Amino acid sequence: MKNITYISIFSSAVFTLFSCSNDKDTVADPGTVTSPVETTSPNTSYKPAFTGQTRISGLQTNTAYEGKVITTGLSSPWGIKTLPDGRLLVTEKGGNLRIVTASGEISAPITGVPAVNPLNQGGLLGLTLDPEFATNRMIYWVFSKVVTGGNVTAVAKGKLSADFKALEGVSEIYASGPANSSVLHYGGRILFDKNGNLMISTGERSVLETRPLAQSLVGSLGKVVRINKDGQPASGNPVFSQAGALQEIYTYGHRNPQGLALHPVTGEVWLSEHGPKGGDEINRLKAGSNYGWPVITYGIEYDGPKIGEGIQQKEGMEQPVYYWDPVISPSGMTFYTGNRVPEWENNLFIGALSGKHIVRLAIDNNKVIGEERLLTQENQRFRDVTQGSDGALYAVTDEGRLYKIDKK
Repeated sequence: MKNITYISIFSSAVFTLFSCSNDKDTVADPGTVTSPVETTSPNTSYKPAFTGQTRISGLQTNTAYEGKVITTGLSSPWGIKTLPDGRLLVTEKGGNLRIVTASGEISAPITGVPAVNPLNQGGLLGLTLDPEFATNRMIYWVFSKVVTGGNVTAVAKGKLSADFKALEGVSEIYASGPANSSVLHYGGRILFDKNGNLMISTGERSVLETRPLAQSLVGSLGKVVRINKDGQPASGNPVFSQAGALQEIYTYGHRNPQGLALHPVTGEVWLSEHGPKGGDEINRLKAGSNYGWPVITYGIEYDGPKIGEGIQQKEGMEQPVYYWDPVISPSGMTFYTGNRVPEWENNLFIGALSGKHIVRLAIDNNKVIGEERLLTQENQRFRDVTQGSDGALYAVTDEGRLYKIDKK
């Protein structure tokens, strides 16, 4: 199905230009400074740990750009990656893997994808291409599956056939644990780090009995795990002193991390994480570090009570680089490495689900220095965003749309 519309956007300069250092993380002029984009009152009176950790100044892109709906014919797309020929490989939550062209033509489902459990937040989730895809045609993906004892977040790999119609030699290489009957908080993103190892985010499965397992090193719930292409713990992973600690754990203390992105300059992995009522986070991952959930958080329970002791800082636990209260529900994300919109260089773009927009964060020396909200008028739950081979951004929404976002 093809349905193309255009949204023309031009952000005019109405405030003084932002001034920052022209260093490795951002360009000298990320756009026009505005008031903070978040104007709704927070859910708590919690104070940030440092200035700029939340409600940073707003930004407006000065370059004229447009959002173009390539197609509305996808079914709950969850992950999107660019193939070397410029087409887009897309997972659909229900279990289908498809290819979409730049003109919006959607392929038939690629055969050979193993069955998934698509209930609630589960299904066919994030995907990534092998760094050597051009020669080996291997792809890797995350999915939820039913096992004895409930459901797990699993990882599989397979070779995309020469005609792009089937997966060959499919094998499951990893599964998180322990299993639980919950159908929530699977995490589900995957990428290759700068050393060629796989990084996978897993959720803590939401329910009260599994929530504390985000702090446990003998299980892989609420973690980022780092494995090689065969599913074994990657060489050089952190070593923990706790008896029985899993060797694949890279970081822990996560709630429901649905976004991973590799910084194009530093090579560090950044992560987006759903908070409860308040406390959505952006984190910069450091090997062996504890990101605090559920001990520290800037959010509260959905029905109002504080979580645990109601604390936001604790020695030995990392602070988020940035957080939102109220939440935006950050999901898939990518760093922009194109040059078509100069203000966006090395900025982080994040799909917001409940926020129904795409977040742009300008970053300088690992600090957020400005926030912009794109495509707010579209009223879509943006699930994932990636950069195409043409330098444009591409984003998918729960409602089935695929957008191209580029210089006008």
